[in-house]
Amino acid sequence: MMLKPTWLRFHRWITLVFALPLLALILSGLVLSLEPLAQRTRPAAPVTEASVLAALQKFDPQGQATGLTIRTYDQLMTLNGVGPDGAVDVSLRTGEAIDEPGWADWFGTARQLHERLLLDLGWLVTASTIAMLVLALLGVLMGWPRFRNTLGGWHKAGAWLFLPLIVLSPLTGLAIAFGISLTPAAPAGGARPARLPLAEAIPLVARAHDLSDLTSLRLRGGRLLARVYVGNRLTGVVVTREGLQTPPMNWPRALHEGNWHALWGSGLNLALSLVLAGLWGTGLVIWAKRRFRKRNPRPRLAAA
Repeated sequence: MMLKPTWLRFHRWITLVFALPLLALILSGLVLSLEPLAQRTRPAAPVTEASVLAALQKFDPQGQATGLTIRTYDQLMTLNGVGPDGAVDVSLRTGEAIDEPGWADWFGTARQLHERLLLDLGWLVTASTIAMLVLALLGVLMGWPRFRNTLGGWHKAGAWLFLPLIVLSPLTGLAIAFGISLTPAAPAGGARPARLPLAEAIPLVARAHDLSDLTSLRLRGGRLLARVYVGNRLTGVVVTREGLQTPPMNWPRALHEGNWHALWGSGLNLALSLVLAGLWGTGLVIWAKRRFRKRNPRPRLAAA
């Protein structure tokens, strides 16, 4: 274990250098971990084919909408690509346009912070994610800890107990950042199909799924993709004139966002965020106590 002091020094300096971006990622991840659970809130009024088509006819009679999102926790549906501001919020209760702040604003801000630190700093998010993996690796290289009822003991115990999640979260985040989905690539070539209007896509989705479980319907990679809950799992469904197609699950994104199960996924991500916040705080406190503690002066050597 001669290298342990070296690993510990690297561990401390990496934590100090990336302290602020790591804190932003941890706190924004904590907020986002609640979104899958919040999305399972049942709407005040059932979301039906008739109600969605009525909103499209009222606010998008020309069929220009590029997508829609449904947020049951705010009881609203957002039509994208229409209106003077580029989007219209429609109340699920009344079917009228509304302009009220809600949880969607908090989740949207947290997502921008988590992905870009509210600025065009995606590179720093990627670097901080890699730093989190390096910190976990250095913790393993320092060896199995002796658990003690001290701040340092709890710091090490939490890190080792949640080590699989601490490693899995940044790994899946990097997979999303670099476009790794672990699914077969779509065949190249061929003309891109014409965009299917939302008014035609909604009845196709409604035949197979309860629209109260629909979270979004928008273009992704030239395809019209519906994201809908099947049970407690958020599933992507490609909507075409020929019907619905279910592509393979993008497991890195599902695991990272907790959408593989609204309850268990949210719970594990919430627990991980709290543990990471605890590790971040206790690590800095341990460093500060060692850095700024009052040291006893060295005794002067007696004259020969």
